[in-house]
Amino acid sequence: MALDIPGATGSRPDATPLDESGAEDLLRGICFKTGPPRTVGVELEWLIHDRERPHVPVGQERLDGAVEAVRALPLSAALTFEPGGQLELSSQPAGSLMECVATTAADLAAVRASLGTAGLAPVGLGVDPWQTPHRRLREPRYEAMEAALDRAGPAGRAMMCTSASVQVCLDAGEEEPGPLGYGRRWQLAHLLGAVLVAAFANSPFQQGRRTGWSSTRQALWADLDPGRTLAPGTGRAPREAWAAHVLDTTVLCIRCESGPWDVPEGLTFREWIRTGVPRPPVQADLDYHLTTLFPPVRPRGHLELRMIDAQSGPDGWLVPLAVATALFDDPEAAETVYRAVKPLAETA
Repeated sequence: MALDIPGATGSRPDATPLDESGAEDLLRGICFKTGPPRTVGVELEWLIHDRERPHVPVGQERLDGAVEAVRALPLSAALTFEPGGQLELSSQPAGSLMECVATTAADLAAVRASLGTAGLAPVGLGVDPWQTPHRRLREPRYEAMEAALDRAGPAGRAMMCTSASVQVCLDAGEEEPGPLGYGRRWQLAHLLGAVLVAAFANSPFQQGRRTGWSSTRQALWADLDPGRTLAPGTGRAPREAWAAHVLDTTVLCIRCESGPWDVPEGLTFREWIRTGVPRPPVQADLDYHLTTLFPPVRPRGHLELRMIDAQSGPDGWLVPLAVATALFDDPEAAETVYRAVKPLAETA
């Protein structure tokens, strides 16, 4: 859930207000960048625990020192930290699965070694079984996000602060129909979602003590605002469906130049455009709004598969990355899997 937010540093927003058709054109233009599938990437989120005592919270000063050391590393991947202190490595697009694995593994080894000097370790679990949600980042956007998500109950804070995932990033696909066409790949990503959730469920949960294993990370997402976490409705072409979904989802918060960010209730982005209240939205607001949508598959030019729990062990992340890449980028495998799962979805 890394949030790369244009214009979120307090600078004055772009001055040109969006109109409805302009917003739709922008969304349709950026959601699917088509061409032969060639590149692959991965985003790895990790909980940060004491290496010897994972049940003991890591103190803020200790975590801050470890974060500063990790930020100084010469990594290929982009490095961000989540509201609860989770670490995220987002690889650069790689020309092959093996290239992605090699560069990401090297970055991860450097991060693990750096954290190790502070007695810490990156831990791959979908939900932290020991720590209660505690937000460490105190920026206005996280204050507003927490306030908005609290309306639906405690799941929002848990998602922000105690969850972690493996997100596989694949090219959208070709413009033409067929197994490698973007329309088929978009549909396949959603059809395979439940399979990937079940195959890689890795969320221990705690009720006084650890009692079992379940994909409780997915339960957290299910307890949030459904419009924010579900896939766009069917019945429209993918670009039109995504544009409508974005505009018809409620605004989580509205960026402010100073002071707390506004947290409207029940205001969709489309309604914000039409009313211009509390101020007319601009493109940077739309860019930010996109980062507050958490569907199982997010089209960002490429396809971002977001439904996989973080995986245990130093190399557990390799398996979902390899499986997803093989099922999508090999035309024969993609067609075989599509034919297998589509009837099941139709009868569900």
